[in-house]
Amino acid sequence: MSSQKVSDYVLARLREWDVTHVFGYPGDGINGLLAAWGRAENEPRFVQSRHEEMSAFEAVGYAKFSGKVGVCAATSGPGAIHLLNGLYDAKLDHVPVVAIVGQTHRSAMGGSYQQEVDLHTLFKDVASDFVETVNVPEQLPNVLDRAIRTAYARRAPTAVIIPADVQELDYEAPGHAFKMVPSSLDRSSWSSVPSRDALERAAEVLNSGDKVAILVGQGAAGARKEVQEAAEMLGAGVAKALLGMDVLHDDLPYVTGPIGLLGTRPSYELMTGCDTLLTIGSSFPYSQFLPEYGKARAVQIDIDPHMIGMRYPYEVNLIGDAADTLRNLIPLLERKESRDWQDETIAGVQRWREIMRRRAEVAADPVNPEYVAHALDPHLPDNAIITSDSGSVANWYARHLTMRGTMRGSLSGTLATMGCGVPYALGAKFAHPDRPAVALVGDGAMQMNGMSELISVAKYRFSWEDPRFIVAIWNNQDLNQVTWEMRAMSGAPQFLPSQQIPDVSYAAFADSLGFTGIRVGKPEEVEPAWRAAFAAEGPVVLDFHTDPAVPPIPPHATWDQMESTLESIVKGDSDRGSMVKQGFKSKVQEFLPGGQKKDEDK
Repeated sequence: MSSQKVSDYVLARLREWDVTHVFGYPGDGINGLLAAWGRAENEPRFVQSRHEEMSAFEAVGYAKFSGKVGVCAATSGPGAIHLLNGLYDAKLDHVPVVAIVGQTHRSAMGGSYQQEVDLHTLFKDVASDFVETVNVPEQLPNVLDRAIRTAYARRAPTAVIIPADVQELDYEAPGHAFKMVPSSLDRSSWSSVPSRDALERAAEVLNSGDKVAILVGQGAAGARKEVQEAAEMLGAGVAKALLGMDVLHDDLPYVTGPIGLLGTRPSYELMTGCDTLLTIGSSFPYSQFLPEYGKARAVQIDIDPHMIGMRYPYEVNLIGDAADTLRNLIPLLERKESRDWQDETIAGVQRWREIMRRRAEVAADPVNPEYVAHALDPHLPDNAIITSDSGSVANWYARHLTMRGTMRGSLSGTLATMGCGVPYALGAKFAHPDRPAVALVGDGAMQMNGMSELISVAKYRFSWEDPRFIVAIWNNQDLNQVTWEMRAMSGAPQFLPSQQIPDVSYAAFADSLGFTGIRVGKPEEVEPAWRAAFAAEGPVVLDFHTDPAVPPIPPHATWDQMESTLESIVKGDSDRGSMVKQGFKSKVQEFLPGGQKKDEDK
């Protein structure tokens, strides 16, 4: 019997950690590992992307939607470099991902050899919690175990670098000797709960308030029942950070939806009107959308001491697991008899939903982008997984989709990188092959990454129990979010050389891959397209031709921002005619009966 190689041991150890998929791209720096995959009959399964950045995004998507560690693999030099953007996405969104990376032979190191890159320097920031090179077989399993355990514990990316020649060495376990480091697999579950004194101080703050607002992020994902109970005890409204979109159902009447620039008016009013704030599992960075300093007493719950106490002058910082902390806190809370504040919040949610319906129904040329998302919402199965790319499409994802059932949704919340929508959905599909996946993507992101990764969808489509993989493209031939940011923030007109992108026949490309491709150029075609997509027995690409002149007006739109937009028109914006028309037609919905009062926007 041949001896076990280091590469064989790596795959065996991954299997022991219950790693079932590794997202990667081949290269000679990991040839030893690839040969081991062959000997292991592709266990764990090697999922081939079109580019290493996509491998990292797929690992992030897999981790976000499975709750397990995502693993990606790449060769030395350029392969390792390509992983960085996806790994930074994991770092900033606090997602456990392990990168296994090749390196040139040890004998060539320091010799300016082909594809020789200082990988420790390259990864020292993105994988700052743990990055290590395996120089001798005895370093395994400790290095790999620590990388996985640290990724889970710190919710962060880690990196294991294995030179190509080390991969081919016979594996030898660490001995019972000086400077040998043994290891173990187990990472038994644990929970952190604040002290009784801290809980009592937090309860005093929350009990003293009359207008309580709750903000939840992805850290509250396992505490849905407890968050709901706390909200009902405190008569609170609940806003959601974008990464916490699926924490609570949107059919709870006091859930105001997302917060921030892409958020809703009720969430904005919840924060500006509250006298008490409870933040659970969120490091939402934009403090201007939180209550004014000194206006509200505040409590935060977060499991990470490194991330707590930021963004707002919290009076009590509770370090602990969200569900367990709330279970200990709720018995100390006093049920508020008055429901005036919560009723006011509920009325605001109802007004906002009516405004969103009206905005979606505004005529546009050719199709209103808001209507595309608004029409999707009732067609979404209750077990759908939805990914959104970055750009103006994230506005429509945040404002028009309502989470219900076992729906899951995510996007690049903190890095806000383009090109993650399709690979996220692909990673999610391997985590949940029995559920439909829907990727909402702008045409810029689709041209950047999405089109090539459709080839990966074609490669693996027949391995999924539920064949539905739907990619919806908002095709407006404009890098629209940046166009509107330039207009609103600096009054700059649209700069066509940077903003205009080619029109591509995405539906025809889908057809060439054996998918169903549907081009939508009229409003009356939108709903039939969604129905056809969910009824299809395979992947579908929907090419929605949308109007770039429909503005993603923020919930707190000021006259300064409006004047900046007008200034861009005066300077000769190429799209000024329809931009004026759509901007004011959308904004006027807030002035109609049942909408917001005029003086709220002054």
